[in-house]
Amino acid sequence: MAVGIFDSGLGGLTVLDAVSKRLPDVPFVYFGDNAHTPYGVRDAEDIFNLTTASVERLWDAGCDLVILACNTASAAALRRMQESWLPPEKRVLGVFVPLIEALTERKWGDNSPPREVEVKHVALFATPATVSSRAFQRELAFRAIGVDVEAQPCGGVVDAIEDGDEILAEALVRSHVEALQRRMPDPEAAILGCTHYPLMEETFQAALGADVRVFSQAKLVASSLDDYLKRHPEMRGAGTQSMFLTTGDPQAVSNKATQFLRRKITFQAA
Repeated sequence: MAVGIFDSGLGGLTVLDAVSKRLPDVPFVYFGDNAHTPYGVRDAEDIFNLTTASVERLWDAGCDLVILACNTASAAALRRMQESWLPPEKRVLGVFVPLIEALTERKWGDNSPPREVEVKHVALFATPATVSSRAFQRELAFRAIGVDVEAQPCGGVVDAIEDGDEILAEALVRSHVEALQRRMPDPEAAILGCTHYPLMEETFQAALGADVRVFSQAKLVASSLDDYLKRHPEMRGAGTQSMFLTTGDPQAVSNKATQFLRRKITFQAA
């Protein structure tokens, strides 16, 4: 009954932490492609090939359902995977869906025409690859009208977080927020479109101001997964053990992950 969680690095651990608390009886297998992180500077074909190889490894671990806890992979590879690659008995879900649902206040399966929503000016902070894909804007446009999205590619933030350099990460966040505000001075909402960014949520909020509603993914994904598994209990895979897999050096990744989540995490070689 294991569920797979994939990320190019450690950011998906924020999602793992939230879903584990929400679904304590479900084993989760986490796969970090740390040897190839970050994905945010790669082209779409490279991201697709790396993502599919990682998902296949999670299938081998008994996970019929895999969450792409990587916005870059969700933006650049998920639609192609679902349309032309995915076997009928497997499921791969991205992390955009819960954000879109929260922002538009409508379920993903609601295929009624786009309609007006309360929030009109939205700031999107994401990796360069996620921004260039325009996946968030595309999915939002299917469901809402009259929403202005200003996207800010946040180069360097993921690397700083992965390196444990909190001072640099905070400085970069403030710089990226200032850059966005020069183009959109008064956003009503902000999307943290990378699973690393919840660790910087307080910094984003402080830089944006208390009046801006910040949407962070981890808790939204946990709630969405809980609902999905209730509706599709057959998608709980055959795996029975929680584990952490990495393409990188297990000891080095374990040390970073332990610092990242502030609890002991032990990775093994994928």
